[in-house]
Amino acid sequence: MIYVVNYKFMVLMLIGRDFTRYYESTIIYGVNSMRNDKVAKIFQDIADLLEIKGETTFKVRAYQRAARSIEHLPVELTQLMAEKKLRTVPGIGDAISKKITELLTTGHLEYYEKLQAEFPPGITDMLNIPGIGPKTALLLSQELGISSVEQLEQAILEGKVASLYRLGDKTGENILHHIRAMHSKEKRILLGLALPLAEEMMNSLRQSSGVHNLTTAGSLRRFRETVGDIDLMGTAENPEEVINAFVCLPHVKETLVKGGTKASVISCHDIQVDLRVVEHDAFGSLLQYFTGSKQHNITLRERGHRQGLKLSEYGITDIKTDHLEKFSTEEDFYYRLGLQFIPPELREGQQEVARAEKGTMPILVTPSDIKGDLHVHTDWSDGHDSIETMALAAQALGYQYLAITDHSAGRGAARGLSEERLRKQITEIRELDKRLMGIHLLCGIEVDIKANGRLDLSEELLQQLDIVVAGVHSAMGQEEHKMTQRILAAVEHPLVDIIAHPSCRLIGEREAINADWEAIFQSAAQTGTILEINAMPDRLDLKDTRVLRARELGVKLVINTDSHATEHLKFMRFGVGVARRGWCEAKHIVNTLPLPEMQASLKHSNIW
Repeated sequence: MIYVVNYKFMVLMLIGRDFTRYYESTIIYGVNSMRNDKVAKIFQDIADLLEIKGETTFKVRAYQRAARSIEHLPVELTQLMAEKKLRTVPGIGDAISKKITELLTTGHLEYYEKLQAEFPPGITDMLNIPGIGPKTALLLSQELGISSVEQLEQAILEGKVASLYRLGDKTGENILHHIRAMHSKEKRILLGLALPLAEEMMNSLRQSSGVHNLTTAGSLRRFRETVGDIDLMGTAENPEEVINAFVCLPHVKETLVKGGTKASVISCHDIQVDLRVVEHDAFGSLLQYFTGSKQHNITLRERGHRQGLKLSEYGITDIKTDHLEKFSTEEDFYYRLGLQFIPPELREGQQEVARAEKGTMPILVTPSDIKGDLHVHTDWSDGHDSIETMALAAQALGYQYLAITDHSAGRGAARGLSEERLRKQITEIRELDKRLMGIHLLCGIEVDIKANGRLDLSEELLQQLDIVVAGVHSAMGQEEHKMTQRILAAVEHPLVDIIAHPSCRLIGEREAINADWEAIFQSAAQTGTILEINAMPDRLDLKDTRVLRARELGVKLVINTDSHATEHLKFMRFGVGVARRGWCEAKHIVNTLPLPEMQASLKHSNIW
């Protein structure tokens, strides 16, 4: 469906803008509202249904790979389709490209609908349960009419599953255990909650047992913004001692499974935590395997097979000789495959293996590269601590600079600063900066971007500041074209240095605003406006895929904590994790620069 463009609206909104850019963007998003995540889900469903049907592994994996590639794309498929670039995406060939085009232009996919019609509804949900393969899922569906996980759970409790041929009480009990474990994982946990809990448990375990090499694995180690559970791994001379200490940690509320080398528990935060204790000489290959992602490991296995090698969690086996090589480090594991070491944050089955083969992996930004924070709040608005307290805390972290950016008056609920109060704050910051040694304070503001795109402070006052951070805090339900123009107005404002938390999302609570990110990124690159990676654990905004696209287009990025208290300054590592997932090196992040270079990168440097 193509939307009719309102000519009067276009004339009003395009004054002073690039007409071609906006017109093309309108057509791209006018094709169909189907976003990448929905398309990826459809192709994953196709893969699951083909697996149940008994199709070849090659065909199933083709759709799995396409789903993963689409899920992690930094740009919308609608744009790639308009530019005739669908086939440039890894895993998308001619056949899948045609199916994507059909989906985006009609909102339907005949192949998918016909495939769905061959099976009872809900059958793919059962494939998410460990221990249930395609044949078992089909048997449960055909024999018992089960079409949901809830129905399966009830059937097990009623003894119906045990009565099926080749199944039994033990199988039913195992499936029930996995279902209940899944229930504890269904609510995704913020990275900012899961990682500190994992670190607390690991610290306690190190003190109470003889564990070595203890680390996180799974999606937590890859710094996904949310995780289903926590995976821990380590080595030990006496694994049983470590397991016993683990299940007795004060953080543990309930023990689900306890064995000689593995245990699963429910923590006091109702988060499932799994621990595996493995052999020292196989630690590298096991850590690599359990870190994932699934698609990354599939790509590695396919590469190994072409080299005559078989990969498993235990190591690498030469297919001809059946000789197993074990690896105590991940670096040796990747080297054996002829690859550079791939950082965990990049292991998502995208371009990382091809880049590692060429030896062109980036040197990703690290927390130690960060030299300052350019977005923090104090008790002048809705923060908890004074300006001096925040400054001393930043100094203790080794920062060279800190920008004080309290809210403007538009954020009444946050005790935003009127122009009179802001002038007083500027005076206080300047005086404090003269007294402090070893850290430089910048006078700033987080100014509200009004619904009409205007800022709620005068330009005369904005010019007196060292830095201006602008953000949307209201009217977040605006239509895409209005929100896009609203943000573009701020991006193109000569006194706006940074756009804060650009998509306004709160993970699990509030969806991102609807906006044409391609147009916003292009404008930011052209105007030198910096886009923020907000490190607050419930924001992590921009998200990783958008960070990647912004970086590709040459947008300057900054990692800020948006701190409202001194303890929030430590959230910087979460923003760094997002930047790493977006393939960012230190050179892509403004606040890795020393003070003079950082200031020179701001628009405000042009007004002094």
